[in-house]
Amino acid sequence: MDTDTVLRPVAVLVGALVVTLIAGWLLDLLLRRADARHGETPLWGLLRRCRMPFRLLLCTTLLYGAHRRVGIAPDYVFAMGRALTLVMIASAAWLLVRIATAVVDSSYARFAAQHPNDARVRRVRTQVTLIQRAVTAVVVVVAAAAMLLTFPPMRAVGASVLASAGVLGIVAGIAAQSTLGNLFAGLQIAFGDTVRIGDTVVVDEEWGTVEEITLTFLVVRTWDERRITMPVSYFTGKPYENWSRGGAQMTGTVFWHLDHSAPLDLMREQLRRILEEIPEWDGRTGSLAVTDTTPHTIQVRAVVTAKDGSDVWTVRCQVRERLIAWLVAHHPYALPRIATAPADPRPGAGAA
Repeated sequence: MDTDTVLRPVAVLVGALVVTLIAGWLLDLLLRRADARHGETPLWGLLRRCRMPFRLLLCTTLLYGAHRRVGIAPDYVFAMGRALTLVMIASAAWLLVRIATAVVDSSYARFAAQHPNDARVRRVRTQVTLIQRAVTAVVVVVAAAAMLLTFPPMRAVGASVLASAGVLGIVAGIAAQSTLGNLFAGLQIAFGDTVRIGDTVVVDEEWGTVEEITLTFLVVRTWDERRITMPVSYFTGKPYENWSRGGAQMTGTVFWHLDHSAPLDLMREQLRRILEEIPEWDGRTGSLAVTDTTPHTIQVRAVVTAKDGSDVWTVRCQVRERLIAWLVAHHPYALPRIATAPADPRPGAGAA
């Protein structure tokens, strides 16, 4: 075997690797310097994640441009060119996805830092997340199609598919009706602002927080750490409770069934002291009133507030527990009981 036939491909490969490493190092150096100069945006730091796909794309591009002139046997030139083309398409798609992700994450981080409105920030987060996933899906589909079209038999198949696109479109639309419905429902949620990541919702009598939204499904994390995965079409076709809609502040109620002799004025004072000791209470409302009565008990209701659904649940539980403990310790007569003593006579009954 000719020595030149072996050394030339090795030299080209080594040269491509050296150029790739130097270019990758220079790119990383420039991004680090830009990140140090522009601390107000995380874009340059996030773009450093693109180093690997950039190096892969650059190396395969250099090898593709030189593989026909390195003296490889003609039987292997075509196969090598095809393999390098596929790798280039895949690495280019990878690089585009990384760049799009960096731009979206940077934009969201800057927006979140400049806007203290939590509801608006969560709305933008939901929208950019769905946009990012849609862009990723488009890039992946286009890259896969480009890779398939590099094979000559697939070009003929593509022409026949285009010729019958109308029939196939109708069949695909009928077959994927549910999937397309969820897809459009996901877009409606993203831009209709009906539900956002971080919202507190009640669906199918389950209370939880929206943890993830995609174009087809939505994940709700319940208070006991379970995850409920639901199609996004549920949130466009059925009623549900969104406790964060229009603001995250919440009002909660606590009920007790007590004896008619319960010291209501003292309970109001104790309720105020209890609320002042609970850090989750936001100080807006803390009132107590009798809302109903029965022959044996009265229904006492306390109204409390907090900054969100999670905190209002904590406040309600704390108020219920502490006020019951206070009644047991200082006013046990106020607790419900079954009366077995004779009823007090009416005024003037003895004289009659």
